[in-house]
Amino acid sequence: MDIKHQTPSRSTFPVADFNPNPQWPGGYFEVLEEVGVPEKQHGFYAHWVRQLFNRFPDRSRRSLGPQEIADFLESLQTEGSAQEWQLVQARDALILYYEQFRGIPLRKMPKPSEEAKQLGPTPNPRPRKVRTSVPSPAMEDLPNTEQVDWRALKQVVIEILRVKNYALSTERTYWFWIRKFVTHFQGRKPSLMGANEIHAWLGHLAVNENVAASTQNQALNAVVFLYRDVLKKEIGDFSSFPRARMGKRLPVVCSREEVQRLLRQTDGVEGLVIRLLYGTGMRVSEGLRLRVQDVNFDRSEITVRAGKGDKDRRVPFPKSLHEPLRAHLDWRKALFESDREQNKHEVAVPDALARKYKSAPYDWRWQYVFPSDDFSTDPRSGAVRRHHLLPMRIQRAVKRAAADARIATRVTPHTLRHSFATHLLEAGQDIRTVQELLGHSDVKTTMIYTHVLNKGPLGVVSPLDTL
Repeated sequence: MDIKHQTPSRSTFPVADFNPNPQWPGGYFEVLEEVGVPEKQHGFYAHWVRQLFNRFPDRSRRSLGPQEIADFLESLQTEGSAQEWQLVQARDALILYYEQFRGIPLRKMPKPSEEAKQLGPTPNPRPRKVRTSVPSPAMEDLPNTEQVDWRALKQVVIEILRVKNYALSTERTYWFWIRKFVTHFQGRKPSLMGANEIHAWLGHLAVNENVAASTQNQALNAVVFLYRDVLKKEIGDFSSFPRARMGKRLPVVCSREEVQRLLRQTDGVEGLVIRLLYGTGMRVSEGLRLRVQDVNFDRSEITVRAGKGDKDRRVPFPKSLHEPLRAHLDWRKALFESDREQNKHEVAVPDALARKYKSAPYDWRWQYVFPSDDFSTDPRSGAVRRHHLLPMRIQRAVKRAAADARIATRVTPHTLRHSFATHLLEAGQDIRTVQELLGHSDVKTTMIYTHVLNKGPLGVVSPLDTL
């Protein structure tokens, strides 16, 4: 494996503007988030950057270039201290650090600017070039009239996504794919491209990058949004396009005994959330976004607001969780009062509501039932507030509990939703009722759970058991 001439998968992004005041590691983590690196990998990416600096303790960070990076990666391979996938990750981490975080190109070193002269001499004046994944002219060699204005494009994409009330995760995902699409064609303006380029790019994703069917469809949705909603440009009918076929997968379901073993391994706020997910069939994001006013003890029901498809619904509130949740809300009220004393009790509410009712963000009824341990900055408004728990915390708790319970199947929070539906159907509950509880628009979606029943109208007795 020739590490020096391998192309990093992240290197196709155009080089960012020079950053004269890099904030390490916070600014680097923001870059990783923007380009789509999962949050759980941020620490590993920073680790590889630190490893490079430790290899050259007497050199300034700006003086390191493509040659030092290639030598570092080759030494990792020679020493056998990293597997092949780790070498790829390390290369990605370093290119993102220099080209996206610091704004220092590794393929074509920048000329000394006034800002650079103030910071010191231009690093590595005769750098070794790193190959790019597309054997065509680099972005800086294209005519200026064809280059995209990245800041303007991102601004209008995000603005339209928010006008249409898309989720923050969708914003990040769509921008990632739009940026990747434009970069694949060396930064040409999207208005100068059309259906032919989209076909070619989707084919590249399927053939060269070997992406999953769902990933290819997600990329297509993002690009279609760019043309139809942002550029207002008709790109033709894609019905004939050979889209990746989605395989049919059955949901993973735990037995009642496995659920009992899993729940016995959980406690604290994570245990309460996990029990609530199984007892109500909510998605993990729906459970964590619950507000105080959504829980009705008298009617034993919970209202799920703005679920998938922006739909509200009601689900049963297990009576066995009444007392644990009352105790949790007592603790939550004390935390709310403590935050109010510090004037930090504001919570995010839907924009229209905040404009109509100025006191809503400070009302106890609108507080999250499961708050985060600390305050964080809202990525949209910039306000510093106490958000709800992150899904990753519950995902990790379920994974640990499943391992401690010695459950062989892969269990996630969504497995509890599958188990909720299946166990209701096994108990003889009407499928239309289960459909309403799950929030499915079509009963065909709910019908998938009939294929994993242990008994019922679709249950089949094996001929071996009849011998």
